[in-house]
Amino acid sequence: MLPCLMPLLLADAAAVPSDPAARFIRLLTVFLLAMWVGFEVITKVPQRLHTPLTSGSNAISGITAVGAIVAAGAVVSSFGSLFGLVALFLAMINVAGGFVVTYRMLQMFNPKKK
Repeated sequence: MLPCLMPLLLADAAAVPSDPAARFIRLLTVFLLAMWVGFEVITKVPQRLHTPLTSGSNAISGITAVGAIVAAGAVVSSFGSLFGLVALFLAMINVAGGFVVTYRMLQMFNPKKK
């Protein structure tokens, strides 16, 4: 199935029709393939590597927060700035929650003090 999709995914903008339905199908295909690959990669991670993986996803959420700051600071429209602030709020909740979970997982490896 993938070889027949490659021309759609790799075609240059001049060769791809500007039909909104075709564009939506192309973007949906890329999204579904990325979701499938991500699921396959995450399910193959050994249990010992979940803490570093969580820390890595916190870094990605930090990048999302920076993008949200840029979007909120853009003076294009108040609607876009509002969405940027909401995105920043949600990204910071994700970052803080991720660090709390990482800290709690690392505490499992510390010896108990009695």
